[in-house]
Amino acid sequence: MNGTGSDAPGVLVVRPSSLGDVVYALAVATDIRRQRPELAVDWVAEPGFAPLVSMCSDVRAIVPFNLRRWRSAPFAARTWREVRAFLEDLRGTRYAAILDLQEQVKGALIARLARGPRHGFDRASIREPLATLGDDFHHRIPRGLHFVERVRALAGAALGYDVRGLPAWRLEPPAASRAMPSGPFVTLLHGTSRAAKLWEEDHWRALIERCQGAGYACVLPWGDAAEEARSRRLAAGYDLAVVPPRLSVPEVAALLVKSELAVGVDTGFTHLAAALGTPTIAIFCATDRRRHGVACAGPHALDLGDLGAPPARERVIAAAGGLLQIAPD
Repeated sequence: MNGTGSDAPGVLVVRPSSLGDVVYALAVATDIRRQRPELAVDWVAEPGFAPLVSMCSDVRAIVPFNLRRWRSAPFAARTWREVRAFLEDLRGTRYAAILDLQEQVKGALIARLARGPRHGFDRASIREPLATLGDDFHHRIPRGLHFVERVRALAGAALGYDVRGLPAWRLEPPAASRAMPSGPFVTLLHGTSRAAKLWEEDHWRALIERCQGAGYACVLPWGDAAEEARSRRLAAGYDLAVVPPRLSVPEVAALLVKSELAVGVDTGFTHLAAALGTPTIAIFCATDRRRHGVACAGPHALDLGDLGAPPARERVIAAAGGLLQIAPD
């Protein structure tokens, strides 16, 4: 933990992963600071997502939870030191409430180790029913709701306030990114961990061609070797298409907040773009946009396509044209 830095009563949020879900869960921190300003918010996060949580000015401190590395070297002295430090940080504060938003056994175990009343979803609401054993209070929140609605409702029920209005985020990215072009640009987020979520490459190239024709550069971030290769294929032949070096989470956030538009598949950075207030188009091919879409963030964010029904390129280009004031074909 980076130190609570305060004796104020606190709430501990347990949502260590994944990127998109952490983005939406951070709306809870803003709700709490608005509705219960006397409560500070601490957060359990995996190291890969801690830089995202650290951009939220409504979070007081982060408790690092490096389970992946601990599993890979369970008998290493470093592992034992880190686990001991984690337990000391976790148990060093007695919380007014512990919000278990992970919906998995690992979240329940973390909540159980912390000190304070533990709140989570009930058996009918949670992804892994066994995880309910880690909580003291169980809240029935319909599973069919968008994730951001579910976690905001759970926090409101646990802390005794009504959830109102659209979700809000107070995220403060760095001022600049290594990938930032000098002129107006669009960020294209084609990478995802599931192949079924991918949009066809010729569709992306048609979108790049249209943006370039209107004078917009297209930046194509990537996260692994396969995504880098795809970025380079998509950029080939276009003078205004930029393949940056691999960027950190804060660097991508800095890029997104300066983008005229972000277009992406159902992936964490697309959700981050919407949370940052960037005009965003989310492309759905293999997931339910009602439960995972970006439109929940406000009118600047659009969801196109749906589970088993990818959007046609013409529809995405037309939507991009509307947001960028390009006259579509």
